[in-house]
Amino acid sequence: MTDTHAPTSSAHAIHAIHAIHATRETNEPTAPTPSIARRFDVAIVGAGPVGTALALMLAQRAPQLRIALLDARGPQAGYDDPRTLALSHGSREILARAGAWPHDGSAVASTPIRHIHVSQAHRFGSTEIDPLDHGVPALGYVVRYGALMHALDTALSHLPARFEHAPRAPASPDAPGLHHFRPFRAIALHQDAAQVTLTVGTSLDDRAQTLHATLAVNAEGGLFEGQTARPRQRDYGQTALVGFVTCERPRVGWAWERFTPGGPLALLPLENGYALVWCCSHDEAKRRREMDDAPLLAELHTAFGDRMGRFTSIVGRASFPLGLNALGQVVDGRIAAIGNAAQTLHPVAGQGLNLGLRDAFDLADTLVRNARDGVPGPAALAAFARQRRADRGLTIRITDLLPRVFSIDAPPVSLLRGMALASLDLVPPLKNAFARQMMFGQRG
Repeated sequence: MTDTHAPTSSAHAIHAIHAIHATRETNEPTAPTPSIARRFDVAIVGAGPVGTALALMLAQRAPQLRIALLDARGPQAGYDDPRTLALSHGSREILARAGAWPHDGSAVASTPIRHIHVSQAHRFGSTEIDPLDHGVPALGYVVRYGALMHALDTALSHLPARFEHAPRAPASPDAPGLHHFRPFRAIALHQDAAQVTLTVGTSLDDRAQTLHATLAVNAEGGLFEGQTARPRQRDYGQTALVGFVTCERPRVGWAWERFTPGGPLALLPLENGYALVWCCSHDEAKRRREMDDAPLLAELHTAFGDRMGRFTSIVGRASFPLGLNALGQVVDGRIAAIGNAAQTLHPVAGQGLNLGLRDAFDLADTLVRNARDGVPGPAALAAFARQRRADRGLTIRITDLLPRVFSIDAPPVSLLRGMALASLDLVPPLKNAFARQMMFGQRG
């Protein structure tokens, strides 16, 4: 994917949308005066946590910009989403700067991660990460997806200029501020040397609208199983079984990452129990999802060990296939991709959303700095791509390597892995570098 002077396709940067040639609005206006074309400085496709955070930061820091946020779902759909998210301390800081997570923690119901224990099942080698070693109050926070979306939407509602749009053309030019199109989805997208043209529609009627933007950002990624193949792809042959479990002796604030031959097993502290992420083969995940509670909890105890006693209950079982699916370049002319639209990762170490929020923060910062002299253009996106290269590349390599290396069950390999884990405690600078990468990523 290259940054050409007059690109004609955005298929690489907007894989989540099946791009077809988009044309201008052809519907005849009902009023005698023709409707004014909708024109924006930045159009953001996708209003999940990453897209909404980007819109919020841009609208706050560059109120002179006209920003369109396309939200395919109604608000309640996001609030009812049962998924559990692991946010790093760095992500908490990004959300705090956006006004979605005050430092008193009042905006988001969350459970702090005070310690992280990493080990390999039935093998030598483990390490613990403590926030006091890194000068932070917590290493991360576990939140429900719906709670995070509610906090982000609340912050959006406090913007001085925000417009909620129904499916109709404007009577006057669009004003500066955030224009929230909900529920609207992107049907098609096309770019040329001067602008990006988006065809958008809603399930409320059969009409389509045409939006024009100087720049567009794709933040509509979806899950691995529903994505179009990207240049860098790997199917791990694993499924993540997720749910919520309770146990006899919970350890407050402890998160666990345990590598088993079948795949990583993570337990994240949440409310009065733990969010479970158990990666294993597709067949094992199907079998475990269909098992009765008691035998499944017994298997979980065998895989995890006796650190917290027996597991006593499990609810909310679900599963999804795992894979790496990443763009080689995150910018194509006037279009950028962030979050799951740019890269979908294995859930090991919980880096997917955190990397996406760092994408959003750096993109907002780059666009704001380039908006001081007017509307940011393709050069700003090129600068963003350069800035994200190191962090994105290293995070992808780490999350791709860990599940593959730890799935090799040969004794010599497991011994080397154990020595590597133990060496983190023996070489503090190495351990600190790893922990800070997981919390903050590579800056620069």
